[in-house]
Amino acid sequence: MSAPRIRGSHLGGSPDLPPLVVGPSLGTSVAGLWSGVARRLAGVYHVIGWDLPGHGASPRPKDAFTIEDLAASVVKIVEDKIGRRPFTYAGVSVAGAVGLQLLLGHPERIVSAALICTAARIGDPDDWQSRAKVVRSSGTGEVVALSIRRWFAPGFFERDPVSARELLDTLRRVDDDGYARTCEALAEFDARHRLGEIDTPVVAVAGANDIATPPDLLRYIARNVTRGRFVQVTQAAHLAPAEQPDRIADVLAKLRRPGAR
Repeated sequence: MSAPRIRGSHLGGSPDLPPLVVGPSLGTSVAGLWSGVARRLAGVYHVIGWDLPGHGASPRPKDAFTIEDLAASVVKIVEDKIGRRPFTYAGVSVAGAVGLQLLLGHPERIVSAALICTAARIGDPDDWQSRAKVVRSSGTGEVVALSIRRWFAPGFFERDPVSARELLDTLRRVDDDGYARTCEALAEFDARHRLGEIDTPVVAVAGANDIATPPDLLRYIARNVTRGRFVQVTQAAHLAPAEQPDRIADVLAKLRRPGAR
């Protein structure tokens, strides 16, 4: 295994502002998931995004990789963009797992972190392996129906049908092997026993309607890191930055003001 090639992108804000690095959920692109939040934070942060292997702008992976490998790739992308400046980090789902790995392996780089709709162990390893096999044999189109149930809170399709369709179209375009290898990386990831090592300020953000990573899993992170805080976002399931960009932007803006709630 080795660190996969991924690509970073500028999502908004002046390079003179404090850097915020954001990462996407499985099956999404960082631009599709985070662009609304980035627009709202353009006067607060220099927002830099990264895409998972085989997703968005990143090439398909050549080899298997771990969440630790992904974290190493993110560090390289950030250094290419801003050098060794410390940064705030925000990641959804698998990118939240990457955030935990960054906090464990590169704590000196992270000012604060928002771990969104994620967990110290996401799902069941056998389920991830099964999903990887399905996608390799039949493509990402086979998981669209599953994703609709897990990604969106009731009413999102009616409230923002354009964004919902764009997110699902992105899923259909994801490279099958990139999706499958990310599933396999999640199957191996478990940071529950190491949360107490994390001393960086962390806000764990749950979607109230999230069945993929329910709120109790975010409460667990907040309670077990040294300086954790829990926030629950209403009318949001697993893709909170797309569903509730105002609320997520507010949470991230307050990371620059640690006393704010």
